[in-house]
Amino acid sequence: MTLRQVLKQLQELGNETTRTHNRKWGAGENQYGVKHGEIRELARQLRTQPELAELLWKTGNLDAQLLAVLLIQPKTLSADTLEQLVHTISFSHVADWLCSYVIKVHPQKEELRQRWLKSPDRWAARVGWSLTAERVMKDRQGLDLAGLLDRIEAELAGADPVVQWTMNNTLAAIGIEVAKHRRRAVEIGERLGVYRDYPTSKGCTSPFAPTWIAAMVSRKKAAEK
Repeated sequence: MTLRQVLKQLQELGNETTRTHNRKWGAGENQYGVKHGEIRELARQLRTQPELAELLWKTGNLDAQLLAVLLIQPKTLSADTLEQLVHTISFSHVADWLCSYVIKVHPQKEELRQRWLKSPDRWAARVGWSLTAERVMKDRQGLDLAGLLDRIEAELAGADPVVQWTMNNTLAAIGIEVAKHRRRAVEIGERLGVYRDYPTSKGCTSPFAPTWIAAMVSRKKAAEK
């Protein structure tokens, strides 16, 4: 399929309900409003196509960029190319898909994590903190956890909302995974109050770090019995 054909198909799949939902979370008007499941199904039909992925990404269209993420061959991209992609993100869902499906499996992700944690670009910083939360949960050896808590304590409350979400994820991850730092993580969350009143659906865990930490620690203890 050509770029034009794919964009036409995305347009036909779009709907106003999804567009409205996307706008609620900060999306602009360059979107069709395609459900994520339908984007995944289209990606399964198209399979890996790096050249098409590049063209889709360059449109700046939200749905085209989500599809592009699923058509990329992650390990063939250079760190510089990933840098360029990250700096042209315009929506949180695109940032999170790119991080989950491409960056987290890239051989240079640790180098990029360290670079992006210092970046003034909010999308790079969002991904940097997301990668840091993953490291806390899976491979925290060598991380300065106390230093991360110092920075979170100083920056979380005033952080750009795009960055605040994954920085808060890191705070919760430290509290959940590292008993030594749990009390401090909870205290930071309580004092800053970020996401304290966040609307949470029934059956879901609040992103408010103290509540999140307590729920996950309790769940772990129950699983160990």
